[in-house]
Amino acid sequence: MAITAQQVKELREKTGAGMMDCKKALTEVDGDLEKAVDWLRQKGMAKAAKKSGRATSEGLVALAASADGRDVALAALLCETDFVARGEQFQTMATSVARAVLDHNPTDQDALRARVGEDLTQLIAAVGENMQLGKFARYSRKGDNDVVGTYIHSNNKIGVLVHMSLGKAANTAKPEIQALAKNLAMQVAAASPLALDAASLDPATVAREREIYRQKALEEGKPAAIVDKIADGAVKKFQKEVCLLEQPYIRDDKKSVSDIVRETARAVGDEITVTGFARVQLSAE
Repeated sequence: MAITAQQVKELREKTGAGMMDCKKALTEVDGDLEKAVDWLRQKGMAKAAKKSGRATSEGLVALAASADGRDVALAALLCETDFVARGEQFQTMATSVARAVLDHNPTDQDALRARVGEDLTQLIAAVGENMQLGKFARYSRKGDNDVVGTYIHSNNKIGVLVHMSLGKAANTAKPEIQALAKNLAMQVAAASPLALDAASLDPATVAREREIYRQKALEEGKPAAIVDKIADGAVKKFQKEVCLLEQPYIRDDKKSVSDIVRETARAVGDEITVTGFARVQLSAE
């Protein structure tokens, strides 16, 4: 099949590989973008692709919380230009979208659009610029032992929720716990993990990574007897890169996030379990 310039451009943006290499990869796999990424990685021509949800438009991520802090929501609203994103009308609309997520807990974008679509259409008509609803997330504390950390990056294009559970409700307000929640949210913003831990990773993602490393080892001429060991070692390294609790801590890369959680738990004399996170970045997908 004919490979278009747009396909080559998209593959280059995803992998950083050369134009001719991208074209060859797409040709080899009949234009399938994901297979082309794998082909380039097997040949050692591309870095490991992390599904970080890179920004595809201007806009901002807004945060909304209930008065008692038990419910928190994030929502992304996209527009065409930074000029509009910095405008008061757009920022007010973004906050309204986050509030709709908080108040109505929509199950998908269609449900959210049913709540805010009319107001959004009116704003589009008034501003003269296309706008889209982006990703959103919501978390409700399940009990007094729960803590939620929030973080909006300074450019307002990334927002994070991290939730934890403690053994003692009395410790949730301690400065060490609040600082940990905030720092873990900043970790998620900066390092863009795919999962909480290795057990939470999508098995299909792990299988795909292992096969990529196996094929790469074979391409490099490694003995067949050790190819699987090489792939297993590479998968473990991959897990440390993409699993929150296994990642190097951004404030001290000699320690893992799990180490920091354990240290904080000892400091306050309690048990701390990180139960999940959500990362919302500008993207219509």
